[in-house]
Order: sequence, then C-alpha cells, then structure tokens
Amino acid sequence: MAMQFILNLFIATLWLLLKDEVVPQFSTFLMGFIVGIGILYAMHRFYGTQFYLRRVFSIIKLLWLFNWELLLSSYSVLRQITTPKLTITPGIFTYKTALKGDWEITALALLLTLTPGSVVMEVSEEGDMFYIHAMDIEQSKEAVIRSIGKFEQAIMEVTR
Repeated sequence: MAMQFILNLFIATLWLLLKDEVVPQFSTFLMGFIVGIGILYAMHRFYGTQFYLRRVFSIIKLLWLFNWELLLSSYSVLRQITTPKLTITPGIFTYKTALKGDWEITALALLLTLTPGSVVMEVSEEGDMFYIHAMDIEQSKEAVIRSIGKFEQAIMEVTR
C-alpha cells in the first residue's frame, strides 16, 4: 500500500512537470494527485492488494468512533460525578476478544483505557482475555461491551 502512495506521488509530480508552468503551483500538483488517485483506483486490482485510501478512511473512521465514544462516556462519568449521592457499584469483568496480534490488542486496550469509566487492568498471557474495571458495573458494563465490539470491528478494518 505504501507503494501505491509513492506511485501516486510520482504521477502527481509527473503531472506537475508536464504542465510546464513557469512557476510550479501547488494546485497543479494537487490536481495531479487527484488524477493519480483515479488512475490507481482503476488499476488497483492488478496490484493484488486493496486500494490504499481504504485504509486511510478506516483510520479516520476509528478516530471518529473513538472521539464519539469518548464524548458519550465522558457525559456518563460527568453525570455520575454531579449527582449529590454516589450510586455506583464498581466491578471487574472479563471480555474475550477476537483480535490477534500485539498491535491490535494494545490498540484496543488503550482505546478502552482512554474512555472514562473503564480501565483495562490486565490482558491474559494468550492476549485473548481482557480484565476490565468498570466504574458502574450495573450500568456501564453493557455500554463498555458495546464500545468494545465497535472498536474491535474498526481495528480489524484498519489492520486487515
């Protein structure tokens, strides 16, 4: 996929040189880059790999999903903090993940730890079981499991 990006830069540079402007313009390079995207998309099936912008869109989707889950969980924690009486029951639960590889497991653990209200305490030796501490086990366990499922799907789109 890096090769497709380099080829796209080459097409954009070639477009810029063939345009034969006295002063090279960035807009000409950008237009060549866009034309290169179209050419590479039309020919990507000959490379034997997926189109490289698909991974870029998957990364953007993962970041958007993380920010959305961060906003929702922050609202939940803020609501718990501002209530006059604490009615939370903290607890620990386990979650078996379908992710493989160190990068995928680490990314999921970090995304879960960064969202307020849940902390990944430990990952099993095999890397398939998470031990997660939830701020309110009765209320947030389902929300955390739902978030984990969304994060897993987004991480698999990025890495596979």
